[in-house]
Parts: sequence; structure tokens; C-alpha cells
Amino acid sequence: MLHFSETCGREDIKDQIKSVASADPVHRKLFVRGLSRNTTSETLCDAFRVHGEIEEGAVIYDKATLRSRGYGFITYKHIESTQLALKAPSKLIDGRMAVCNLACEGLTGSSTTPDLPQRKVYIGGLSPEVTSEMLLNFFGRHGEIEEGSVAYDKDTNESRGFGFITFKTVEAAKKAIDDPQKSLGGRTVIAKLADSHKGRTAQTQLPSSMVPMALPMGPGYPHPGKAHPSTAPGGYVYPQMVAPYPDSSYSSPPAAPAPYQTQPQFPYPSASSMKDSFGPPPTTHMGMGGYPYYMAKQ
Repeated sequence: MLHFSETCGREDIKDQIKSVASADPVHRKLFVRGLSRNTTSETLCDAFRVHGEIEEGAVIYDKATLRSRGYGFITYKHIESTQLALKAPSKLIDGRMAVCNLACEGLTGSSTTPDLPQRKVYIGGLSPEVTSEMLLNFFGRHGEIEEGSVAYDKDTNESRGFGFITFKTVEAAKKAIDDPQKSLGGRTVIAKLADSHKGRTAQTQLPSSMVPMALPMGPGYPHPGKAHPSTAPGGYVYPQMVAPYPDSSYSSPPAAPAPYQTQPQFPYPSASSMKDSFGPPPTTHMGMGGYPYYMAKQ
């Protein structure tokens, strides 16, 4: 049985531990992710003020675009408030399910548990009118949701036609996938494990006749501007096979074939030698084949 003095002593130690822990903001600072692009620092603080007094809170913005980066930080004045917030880490803020954990843990909170691949579901085929809040309400019937939202384009802030939901249990995720009734926003949506969707890489298939194929270049393969080796490179055989002349058949290299026979060329008399007593030499004309013929002048 503890005496009053001993009980008071333990309470004092407990208070001292709390005081030391509270003095270090690392134990009071939360990292909040999954925020809507429209969430401001004020709306973020309003969502977490239910757990206690906030010392500091802010959404982080991109310096270049001045747009929200989808996460922020909350620092409570007392460590008890932080512990209460961690007991309910998921909060619906501006239509998106945000999740928090201790900032010192980074992304090593509940969202990276070993069973996460079995709890995170990809939702495809969404209508542009479906909001994150509609998505969460529709799939929330299968179980408690830890995190989820529609994927929006960063530039236009329009729906990209798909989203993700992380359930708190594997059983809830399985129910969402197996449920045959998946009509949302006038469309039948697709639900499957996010990892199975992520593993599929879209590749453009080309006909085999159109696929460029690079031939492997063996060592010593001849290149333009370089002397060709006397032998084929390793792994290659030239297709033309030329049979060598048998040495026993020729005592000397075979003679070159005789030139084609041509018709004899007949000389024609010069114009000066054809002068006669009747007058000037005959007129020269060119006949077929380029041969000249002569016609005496009458």
C-alpha cells in the first residue's frame, strides 16, 4: 500500500516528465498531409483546435507558384493536445480526408504500416462532377477511412478521373473492391488495389515491322572512314561464300578474257584527194550509225 507522500512523489515525477516533454516542440508538432489545394492556414487550425490550444499552424506553399503543396504543420501548446489529435489522425477538411502524425516521424506514421498495400484502393472512371467528399461518403459505407481524395490537376484544379482511398482495415478495403454496386456520379467506377494499378506501365505497342531494331556491333566491326579488318568480327559470318580457285588446276593465274571482236575500220579518202576535173569535191553527208557517205555534186 502506497503512502500519500509516495503517491505525491510519483505524481511530481510524472508532471516533471510532462513538463520536459512539453518544453520540446518536437513532441507537440504534427505533420498534416492530404490537404486540399484550397485549404488555408486558418481552416487547418480550425480543424485541429478541437483538441486544444494551438501555438502555431500553417499550410506550406510553393515559393514559385504560391500554391499549397498539400501539407502543413500544427504545433500545440500542450503535449496532451497532441496525444488527443493522434488518437483521431484522420480529419475531413475542405472535402478531403487529411491525416496527421508526429512531424519528427515524417512519413513513417500509420500510413506506412506493412499492410498498407492491402488497405489502399485505386478508384478509376470517376465523373468530373464527383468531389473528394462524395467519394469518401460513398466508400465510407464499407469501413472507416484513414485517408482519401480525388486526384486533381495541379494547373487547372480539375478532376483527373480517379482517386485513392486508404481504409483503416484490410477487410474494409476488400469489401470496397468486391462490392458489385459501384455506380457513382452516373458512372460505374473501378476499384482495385492501388499497387496493382501502379504496377501496370502503359507502353505504346508498335507493329513488329515498324519497331526499329539496333543491330549489335561486334568488336572490330568496320566503321566508315576506317580500314576494314581482314576477317569478320567475332560472332558474324559474311553471307557471300566465294569458292577459291583450286591451285592444282592452274599453273599460273588464268588469262583475262579476249576483248570483243569489232568490225574492221575502213579508211575513207580525204576530201582533197577526191578532186577531179569536173569541179569541187563531193559533198559529205552522215549516214546511219554515224558513218559518212559522199554524194557527188551534179
